[in-house]
Amino acid sequence: MKANSSWLAWGLLVMALTFSSLCAAQTQGGESEDSQWFSVDTLNAGLGEVPDEVNRRTPRESVRSFVELTEEEEYAAAAHLLNLSDLSTDEQAEQGSELAMQLAEIFKRGEWLNVSNLSGRQDAAIEDTTGQNPQAGMPRRDIEITSLRADGEAYDIRLGRYQVEGEDPVWLIMPESVSSIPVLYVEYGPSMLEEYIPSRFKSSFGMLMVWEWIAIPVFLLFIGLVGWGVYGFVGLTAKLLPSGAQSIFAARIKVPMALVVISLITQMLLDYVVSFSAVATTTFRVLLIAVLAWGIGTIALRFVDTIMLRLTRRLVGEIDDTKPKDQRRLLTSLYALRRIIILITVIAVSVYVLGQIQLFETLGLSILASASVLAVLVGIAGQAMLGNILSSFQLSFAKPIRIGDLVIFEDQWCYVEGIFYTFIRLRTWDERRLIVPVTYFTAKPFQNLSVKSTKMYRYVELTLHLSADIGLIRDKFLEFAKEEDSVIEHHKLLCYVTAQTGTAQIVTCYLMTSDPMAGWTAEMNVREKLLTFIRDNHPEWWPREIVVISHNDIARGAQGKRSPGMKSAEVDPSE
Repeated sequence: MKANSSWLAWGLLVMALTFSSLCAAQTQGGESEDSQWFSVDTLNAGLGEVPDEVNRRTPRESVRSFVELTEEEEYAAAAHLLNLSDLSTDEQAEQGSELAMQLAEIFKRGEWLNVSNLSGRQDAAIEDTTGQNPQAGMPRRDIEITSLRADGEAYDIRLGRYQVEGEDPVWLIMPESVSSIPVLYVEYGPSMLEEYIPSRFKSSFGMLMVWEWIAIPVFLLFIGLVGWGVYGFVGLTAKLLPSGAQSIFAARIKVPMALVVISLITQMLLDYVVSFSAVATTTFRVLLIAVLAWGIGTIALRFVDTIMLRLTRRLVGEIDDTKPKDQRRLLTSLYALRRIIILITVIAVSVYVLGQIQLFETLGLSILASASVLAVLVGIAGQAMLGNILSSFQLSFAKPIRIGDLVIFEDQWCYVEGIFYTFIRLRTWDERRLIVPVTYFTAKPFQNLSVKSTKMYRYVELTLHLSADIGLIRDKFLEFAKEEDSVIEHHKLLCYVTAQTGTAQIVTCYLMTSDPMAGWTAEMNVREKLLTFIRDNHPEWWPREIVVISHNDIARGAQGKRSPGMKSAEVDPSE
């Protein structure tokens, strides 16, 4: 009895599990169908039967069919590609053709629509062979065609998949998008100028309409003349302004100001006067954004350059190492500030342009996938340039050299005249300019004669006969050195015999000077005065070659004379 009851309980449990599994499977199947399309009772009942030329099976076929029908001005047939469920049956018949015509104009003048980018599958599933998209292979029941802005608001044009019971699913413009067509038509519809264009010129010819092929060159010529006029006006203003920073700034912004005005006027004409097709409009707007951003950034840089020039003239003046260290440090910091402003401007302009043209949304995930590869290639190709840029920032902030410092680089005396992104400009003593890459400069040892103090020891070296009076020479050196204005710290003046040979002695005189270049001049002056004194008063002190004609050593005085009875060892040259 117990065994029978046990078998009966197990049987009921198995049947319950089976029934629940079937219910779950049916529920799952129902959810799957709901995720593939929107179920509706009717579609566009007020439009009548769907013409045979209307193809609505896939997103690509639906949009292509809509574009082809509207180009042939069959707006009544094109209305079957709109979901007019928000309208009554009578309103569908009255407004369907008008809404199709308006949407066609929006597609022509809105964002450039590439039908080939839409899915060609009935379920619109994403095809991704790389497996990087987590939604790959999943069916979709609505997709975005494009997103447009009007009155500061964004409006999406979306396709939805709808099924009437017993019929095949179809792809239509969703009701939410249909409701935004009038608003977008006000923004992207034909301009007032197009109302006067004959119909025969409104036919398509290639990517543009016939009238656009005529109007665009005229349009470009007009804005070019406007830019030329602005360029001349700014140049005339620069000449009329008084000489100084204002006139310099005005003269430097002629080109960027002309481009900014061209960009603004072109934008205004596209918004209120003329409206081209999406291809031309998109191209114009991308170029206008880039030109406007570049022009504003250039004007800002010219303004900073003018301020720097004025500060340089007022605070620093002529670039050399005689100016106070604080002023040279300030000028070096100004150069670093200019490079930072340029870098920030370039980054800000690039981000602004990319954000305005929505590059990543337009080109898709392929750009993002290749961004890392592109970054590596750019990094390799621009390694030297990036190294120079980083080294220039290091020099500007660490300040091993400053603008105006006197350095000895590769045995050449140079003033540091400028520290730029990729190179350093050095001015040699003979007014030549050395352009040295920053990384090359930092990799080579150099002497900075201005890093702590501009004072420098100089020395005058003379080669004289052994009979020269060192005490007299020392006195004359002190006299001549004290006469030089650039010789300082007179207690450090020194004069000694530093070397000798069998026939001569080397006298070296040391003097402390205020700065290297003035010290060089003082050294030359002292040397000339010493040589003049010796030439005029003691010419016998000049070094000379000695030919021995007697063994009488005059250096030893009377002790060096030979005794009368001593025989001479000299040989008569005649013998």
